[in-house]
Amino acid sequence: MENFTSLLLKIDRWIWQPLFVVLIGAGLYLTYKLRGIQFRRLGYALKLAFTRHDDDAPGDISHFQALMTALAATIGIGNIAGIATAVAMGGLGSLFWLWLTALIGMATKFTEATLAIQYRIKDDRGEMAGGPMYYIQRGLGWKGLAFCFALFGGITTLFTGNIVQSQSIASATAMAFGFNPWIVGAILALMTGLVLLGGIKSIGGVTSFLVPVMAIFYIVGCLVILVIRFDQIPQAFATIFQTAFTGQAAVGGFVGSSIMIAIQMGVARGVFTNESGLGTSPIAAAAAKTDYPGRQALISMTGAFLSTIVCTFTGLVIAVTHVLGQIGPDGTVLNGAPMTIAAFDSVIPYGGLIVVVGSILFGYSTIIGWAYYGEKCFEYLFGTRAILPYRLIFTLVVFLGVAIPLELVWILADIANAFMALPNLIGLVALAGVAAKLTQTFLAKVDQESNLMK
Repeated sequence: MENFTSLLLKIDRWIWQPLFVVLIGAGLYLTYKLRGIQFRRLGYALKLAFTRHDDDAPGDISHFQALMTALAATIGIGNIAGIATAVAMGGLGSLFWLWLTALIGMATKFTEATLAIQYRIKDDRGEMAGGPMYYIQRGLGWKGLAFCFALFGGITTLFTGNIVQSQSIASATAMAFGFNPWIVGAILALMTGLVLLGGIKSIGGVTSFLVPVMAIFYIVGCLVILVIRFDQIPQAFATIFQTAFTGQAAVGGFVGSSIMIAIQMGVARGVFTNESGLGTSPIAAAAAKTDYPGRQALISMTGAFLSTIVCTFTGLVIAVTHVLGQIGPDGTVLNGAPMTIAAFDSVIPYGGLIVVVGSILFGYSTIIGWAYYGEKCFEYLFGTRAILPYRLIFTLVVFLGVAIPLELVWILADIANAFMALPNLIGLVALAGVAAKLTQTFLAKVDQESNLMK
């Protein structure tokens, strides 16, 4: 198994090194084409996210429910265990590259949502269907590339949005309460299946309640630690910025990292946690009730911003508690959720329970959010008749995923993300001109509405 994991790790690095350039390059190009939309309109976008309603517009769910469904899939175990894994492998400097990825990725996420709504269709059940497979086929006529995205997307949902979450939840509950992983997997599978039966409206209803509650719960716990260790925060930021460009030396059980590993971990976890460029979040955006593609696109763009805030809190807690390189009870170097649990426990009595509860809520919401993504990919490939079989397969994988080793899970998820992201990025760059024209028209409308209100 160790040799197999080492081989996969080499493949992962071989794939992601050129993909770094593609992701960042596409994000910079889209930022240029959209004239820095993430800088100019972030305040307005945040306002829209929490106040705008287009109940009479075409779509299946509200702006807020579409955002919460995307955030449910975005704010997950990656924000707790994923950030800890990035720091454990790439050092604290990986946080800087995560921030940079998110900042650039906001333009990518805006473009994804714009195109998803522009090229969405109604399926034979009367529901909206959209995402990269539709804007690649309908906008460019490239059916082969659209097929590749849907195929890789359907496979990726079983790793990134499923096994990663169920395995991390099982390991966190086993560490905190000694629960049998198989029992945890069975409960998760049952809860997932019940929600999936209701489709996107059921998913949107659950996520619109669960996501705000779980985010506030976890962030408050982080704030308590940061207030207690307030004197450590300046040094934490100094270490993050310094090691982003120098790599981090070995400390305790941490073997150290190079600049390249820090960049790889930061970009990979950035993509994993905010999903900019992956092509998943526009699938949820396509279901939103909206009058203009740009309106929902601004709201979708805030997802990358909000998700990165949660990641930052996790990273700072790890930094100020100095758990990097510590050895866990099992004799191995702390990694993933156990590292974050140890950070909380070191400051707050039974603080690890906050991480465990957060992991359960974050992981479960991600599972049901990604289930919708995979469902739409399979629908594109095989028609609506594939939806029920996919839901059954997805639910079964939730149960089986608890038994796969953590390190192997994350490597497989990274590889799957890469194969899904590439077709989407090609489509985004090719359709950048269309997105720019749609955005220009929409922003002119917004400015006109604003002038009339003065």
